[in-house]
Amino acid sequence: MKKTYQIDENGYYGKFGGAYIPEILHRCVADLQAAYLTILGSEPFKTEYRRLLRDYAGRPSPLYHAVRLSAKTGCKVYLKREDLNHTGAHKINNTIGQILLARTMGKTRIIAETGAGQHGVATATVCALMDMPCVVYMGKTDVERQQPNVQRMQMLGATVVPITSGNMTLKDATNEAIRDWCCHPSDTFYIIGSTVGPHPYPDMVARLQSVISEEIKWQMLEKEGRDYPDYLIACVGGGSNAAGTIYHYVNDERVKIVLAEAGGKGVHSGMSAATIQLGREGIIHGARTLVMQNADGQIEEPYSISAGLDYPGIGPVHAYLAEEKRATVLAVDDDDALEAAFELTRLEGIIPALESAHALGALKKVRFAPSDVVVLTVSGRGDKDMDTYIKWKKEI
Repeated sequence: MKKTYQIDENGYYGKFGGAYIPEILHRCVADLQAAYLTILGSEPFKTEYRRLLRDYAGRPSPLYHAVRLSAKTGCKVYLKREDLNHTGAHKINNTIGQILLARTMGKTRIIAETGAGQHGVATATVCALMDMPCVVYMGKTDVERQQPNVQRMQMLGATVVPITSGNMTLKDATNEAIRDWCCHPSDTFYIIGSTVGPHPYPDMVARLQSVISEEIKWQMLEKEGRDYPDYLIACVGGGSNAAGTIYHYVNDERVKIVLAEAGGKGVHSGMSAATIQLGREGIIHGARTLVMQNADGQIEEPYSISAGLDYPGIGPVHAYLAEEKRATVLAVDDDDALEAAFELTRLEGIIPALESAHALGALKKVRFAPSDVVVLTVSGRGDKDMDTYIKWKKEI
């Protein structure tokens, strides 16, 4: 029987995944588990979802042959331009799908967590579109370093709640969102932004983001005469853009998968978010996965210059792919990511998000053959990171 890397009927990727939740949320999660595949597979859902992706989000996103970057890299590099979506990142693919699901299930209030703010903006956007109240939890550290996105969320009508616990970043925002959900289980739908959380969220988010690899297949056929590349490269924090990039290729062994996680100041510096390198098996936010933790099982605080990648866990699908060696996982340090961002900007006139810059930083860590075709997902645009870019450039 051919090996599959997709989720099983119990919500696990190998030993990773599942739903480890407080009793008060059992009904919410069980209802979602029972409903999501039926709703996502229904014709009314698919029709409206596809319409909104096309007419509202602006899909399909281009697959761009980066000629000058290719010459520098020594192979043919295509960029999957998720930065050109409405709201500036891949996140809108997921939030459109989840709010349609929430509406179908009769939910009337939306909550979300956000790190870099892109998921928060995408959630606030679809809540404005669907006339639903929206509360976004965001760590105070991230509120301060991602002010443009905070202002966008507020302009869209969302309530942004700064979190001052822990190191005031994505993990802490997620903790508070789950507390809110526990207090309002009947009317509230939690739009999780990545392939994390209890089953069915990792699978549901991956399915909604799979439009990325669905498009790559026909775009590759148009441009290269075959529907697959030799390499797929994407950044991973929780891992939603990566999950969408690889979804239709994960069982195709002809395609090599490279995941770039945040090395921070260095994997062994004590200031890193390289969960796959540093993590051990554990449970975080309702799922069994790899978790950065100390000898007592307490979660270690991650660090990355990128607000979207400093998460102490990883999507269970990516933990499984790493364990099975289906994916090569590279830690890209802050400086390498920043250099890669400036290189893309100067070579191609594209300013990437700091998250995407980590994927670009992986290009120098892989030995490509001149005939290799590489597809790298630019998950978001860099408007929100301009202060960080300018400050770093002044310091070097």
